Amino acid sequence: MASSALLQVRVAHLITSLNIGGAEQQMKQLVLANKGDRPEPHLVISMTDNGPIGEELRRAGVRVLTLGIPRGQPTLSGLFRLWRLLRQLRPEVLHCWLYHGCLLGVVAGRMARTPQVVWSLQSANKDLASYRFQTRLVVRLCAFLSCFVDAIVPNSEVGRALHERWGYSGSRMRVIPNGIDLNVFKPDPTAYVEVREELGIRNDTTLLGLFARYHPMKDHATFLRAAQIIVSRTANVQFLLAGEGITANNAELSGMLEEYRLQRVVHLLGARADIPRLTAALDVACLSSWSESAPFVVCEAMACGLPCVVTNVGDAPRMVGDTGIVVPVRDSDALAEALNRMLVMSTVQRAALGQRARKFALEHYSLERTVSAYQALYARTPGIWTVRDQKSVTHAPTS
Repeated sequence: MASSALLQVRVAHLITSLNIGGAEQQMKQLVLANKGDRPEPHLVISMTDNGPIGEELRRAGVRVLTLGIPRGQPTLSGLFRLWRLLRQLRPEVLHCWLYHGCLLGVVAGRMARTPQVVWSLQSANKDLASYRFQTRLVVRLCAFLSCFVDAIVPNSEVGRALHERWGYSGSRMRVIPNGIDLNVFKPDPTAYVEVREELGIRNDTTLLGLFARYHPMKDHATFLRAAQIIVSRTANVQFLLAGEGITANNAELSGMLEEYRLQRVVHLLGARADIPRLTAALDVACLSSWSESAPFVVCEAMACGLPCVVTNVGDAPRMVGDTGIVVPVRDSDALAEALNRMLVMSTVQRAALGQRARKFALEHYSLERTVSAYQALYARTPGIWTVRDQKSVTHAPTS
């Protein structure tokens, strides 16, 4: 018989890794927002090892476990470790993030008779050929196994439609957009001044920003070609880039800066923990990706009261609406023209766009809205594959 002193696990989150990324950030926010509604309501399981997100969660008092599976290589031993862990912890919900986590989670979850298995799909990359062969295989296997899942949650309408075309069970899908903490991402006049002082940028210089890790999908090349065009027309403009791999040590990136003669106007900040204040220091935010689902950085910029120029990917056009400009992917001329339209606006005109953007983010992309949607999903999803008497469950201690 279970001891009342033993901690219960309501939701176990399974994710590929705990490095910095959009899915990892959203999972972290969801876990922290639910911290305290019951004793240890949520815990986190990383398929690989710990990372920056894992350290943040542990410092916040969240239990984080690791399976030690080689990155990108689901193994039978890893499956067995997860099955054994689920049998010990007996979570009510196994919430799986990213394709590898979804695949391992549905198999181990069903073997362990976990009442509910939920998938979160954070991608809408139409070009499967851009994935490694093993990842393409995992995507296809997930489509085949999607009928064994209680709920599938894409974070965008584009992602929902894409996965349905790939054969994922449409009847189990419900879109829940990413949510951001609007008390963290907000207009900040102090940050606007301080960040510029730190970087040696005058307050009357227009500052454009692109915050994304260095990856072909983020298409920094198109952004920098557009920046070259802008600099040839406008003198008083600079560019702020931040994200993993965005440093002078990146030979490819540094080579492009040299080729386009942008060294003096582009600031490379690398991975940063102060993205809210960096965002608040911008005048215009940009997204140059050729593939996204529901890009976090767009929501964050809008919440900071910024107009955005985005490529036509995922739900980005739906997100910015009439508060920004949408351009075709991989089109540096169109991107430069759109950014230049923002530059020639008066400060008052840009501020008006930014205020509308902030209002839209408040109405549609708040963290509270997202957390409530997931809580309702957990409550309503009946656990279609297993039914068990919760009173008979023995929960393992956490020590």
